Amino acid sequence: MNPSLYDIPLKRLDASPITLAAFRGQVLLIVNVASKCGLTPQYSGLEALFERYREQGLQVLGFPCNDFAGQEPGTADDIQDFCATNYAVQFPLFEKTNINSEPRHPLYAALIEAQPCGTAPANSDLRAKLAEHQLLPKQDSDVLWNFEKFLVGRDGEILSRFAPDMTPDDPILLAAIEAALN
Repeated sequence: MNPSLYDIPLKRLDASPITLAAFRGQVLLIVNVASKCGLTPQYSGLEALFERYREQGLQVLGFPCNDFAGQEPGTADDIQDFCATNYAVQFPLFEKTNINSEPRHPLYAALIEAQPCGTAPANSDLRAKLAEHQLLPKQDSDVLWNFEKFLVGRDGEILSRFAPDMTPDDPILLAAIEAALN
């Protein structure tokens, strides 16, 4: 149980203050997102997850981040326009967040501490590809790349972590979401 997760100050994409307490009692899928990444099409799948499960209590929360090869260079307005125009995103988006860079946002510090490693698809070669280009994070526990996913239960417990290349429709991810919702 991590009730302090609900107290961490955050800002929505429009810079208005909020905490995760606004989502207390719901299942949260927290995802670091970017507009110029090979994984950016996952926005479609994340929106589909949100639409499919929101009535049951799922919130997808997007945290734009520019820590990964500068793949989220835009302003808040650019990000909002991109997400609305290209992917019809309705799930909540937050302001750009430091995830692996200093100072690391307290939300991501808590997520990483609770789940230092994630589940990757069986055929994943993302880590090897990143290593080839000298793009691996400093620590093994750091977020690997854009679109890494953390699942938080209704009670605020950080349940699991999924690699960036685990797509929103992956049966492993869907099973974890459904288990958390039930």
